[in-house]
Amino acid sequence: MAERQPDGPGNRVSELVAGSMVQAHTISGGIHHHRTAPARPIPRQLPLVPGDFTGRDAEFDALTALLESTADRGDAVMMSVIGGQGGIGKTTLALRWAHQHLDRFPDGQLFVDFRGFDPKEEPLTASSALHTLLAALGIEPPMIPSGTEAKSSLYRSLIAEKRMLIVLDNARTADQVVPLLPGTPACAVLITSRDRLPRLTTRYGARPLHLAALTDSAARELLTARLGAARLAAEPAAVDEILARCRGFPLALSVISGRGLTQPNFPLHSLAEQLRDSATRLGVLDAGDPQSSLRAVLSWSYDALPPDAARAFGLLGIAPGPDISARAATSLLGVPDREAERALRTLERMSLLDEHTSGRYRMHDLTRLYATEKAREQAAEQRDTALLRVTSHYVHTARAGDRLLSPHRPQIDLVPPPPSCQPVPPTDEQAALAWFDAEHACLLAVQVAAAGLRWHDSVWNLAWVLDTFHLRRGHLHDRVAMWRAGLISSDHLDDIDARTRAHRLLGHSYARIGQHDEASDHLHRALGLAEDAANHHAQGLALRLLAQAWTHRGQHQPALEHALRALQLFRTAQDPVEEAHALNAAAWYQALLGDYDEARTHCRTALALFRHHGLRGGQANALDSLGYIAHHTGDPHLAQDFYQQALQLFRELTDTYNEAEILEHLGHPREELGQHDQARAAWQQALELYRTQHRIKDADRVQRLLDALDHRTAQD
Repeated sequence: MAERQPDGPGNRVSELVAGSMVQAHTISGGIHHHRTAPARPIPRQLPLVPGDFTGRDAEFDALTALLESTADRGDAVMMSVIGGQGGIGKTTLALRWAHQHLDRFPDGQLFVDFRGFDPKEEPLTASSALHTLLAALGIEPPMIPSGTEAKSSLYRSLIAEKRMLIVLDNARTADQVVPLLPGTPACAVLITSRDRLPRLTTRYGARPLHLAALTDSAARELLTARLGAARLAAEPAAVDEILARCRGFPLALSVISGRGLTQPNFPLHSLAEQLRDSATRLGVLDAGDPQSSLRAVLSWSYDALPPDAARAFGLLGIAPGPDISARAATSLLGVPDREAERALRTLERMSLLDEHTSGRYRMHDLTRLYATEKAREQAAEQRDTALLRVTSHYVHTARAGDRLLSPHRPQIDLVPPPPSCQPVPPTDEQAALAWFDAEHACLLAVQVAAAGLRWHDSVWNLAWVLDTFHLRRGHLHDRVAMWRAGLISSDHLDDIDARTRAHRLLGHSYARIGQHDEASDHLHRALGLAEDAANHHAQGLALRLLAQAWTHRGQHQPALEHALRALQLFRTAQDPVEEAHALNAAAWYQALLGDYDEARTHCRTALALFRHHGLRGGQANALDSLGYIAHHTGDPHLAQDFYQQALQLFRELTDTYNEAEILEHLGHPREELGQHDQARAAWQQALELYRTQHRIKDADRVQRLLDALDHRTAQD
């Protein structure tokens, strides 16, 4: 007799698998009877899926494409980790896709809910999940091994070479999932989790599929499917507001549509009104069932956070702006870079934060409301200190950037940054512009927050350090808003120069958007304050801007008179840079009045001064004036040359505001020279820039030039 092998997990698994497939033999009256073991039921464990699935076409197709590509290869398991925050629709997508592809898995479908973030029950362990799956596969409970490894081996053996779909829902850790992964490529696995479970991607080849909020059209489609097209059509404004408040969050839309269904006579505008107040919005999105309460669902993710990430979550909820950079977050949190990065990565991994572009993070609006609630649980002093750190971060970094954009501009003194605030000065001019572009919305929001906290220094400082950037990029209305706030704050500062500058630059801002009465009022106030202080330099600046305000009204003679008065004051103050600006301004008004010889002389003097001091913007403005003079004195070739030089300088400065104007000017000599295609190209570029900058009158003027050019060329 052969030696009997000792019992062990491997042999026990082999016996169980073999026993599930062999025939049973009995002997009765000397006759052998062959009894076939009862056929095991094919598991069909998928839960019901909602019938109004919408808005996940791209993700649905991605799963199908993954199935096809792995089937074609034949050497890997189709495995996808569907990630996203609670209530975003992970399980719905997985189940909808599974039900649509049942024919691809004729040997059955298995489903496990790991309860990874359940507030009342402990998460399901891998061992418990395997016990359930083995029972579903026909193994009698007494025959199921006790150890996780033995269960996993038996499970893999039973599903080997079978075409089965395994849906592992609501996993919290990779450790729950790994023992349930099949060992042969015939099966497919869908895993859903609020955690991105990176180990499954890096080690086991799972494809991540992260779910964001629904698009506006998909969200509208979901409401339509739930409430009916007629009801939505009856109250379009209310529907628009509901969609705006829910921001594509499927659970929120489901709760609101559920209330609409249970109260069919309840007007939608009442629901919209209830959502309007951000302080009560999360309460409105509570259906009375923890599984259908947005606040409850978010709390389950929050409760799973380590303390440092939980603190960061709350503070990020009160950070001004639509998103935040990693560097600004470091100052907000007041911790070293590595600790801040760890907290951000934890929140991102748990789908409470999204790195929507490299190094920049944002929350869904409804998640942010919950984060704000959690921030209120921290001491008010801690919240204010965090806001002070991040405000100082923005102010100090912006001042450094402004110095790079306009090194000859007067600089302001700032209070040193508080401890643990880490400003990051840009390295060069292009880096400064890139930083301002990326942070612009946050900088606007920071000023609003600072005004609410009565941090008047910060409010005024932000208006000042963004002024050059606003002019270069043509953010004219934002400039007005910032200087309106800056002027209010200047009244609380014991600084007459700050008040004078605020009036002057607010007046200039109004002039640029065509509000000439307001511009004149503030510029005259700035001039009066400068005269009271006997500040010749400030008087000259106010006069030069008043000259611009006059010419915007078409009054070129008083504009010239103000520019010449400013010129004398700058010469008295021995300020050659401002003298050059005043010379060029006077030359422009002289050219508009037809005094081309005097204008040309002043322009050339201004250009020499600008070149001596290395001011490219000033050079470009002087060249623009010379181009205008050349064009209007019958030399379109020279005009085109001057304009092209000016255009090159403004493009080097990334000054899109003035670039648009030069392109418009350049089109005229090109057209006169018969270069119709080149003229059209210049005006088309100018039109696009004007529209981008919301300069409606300028855009309309250039459109008329293009229409006239098209008409003439059609006649030719």
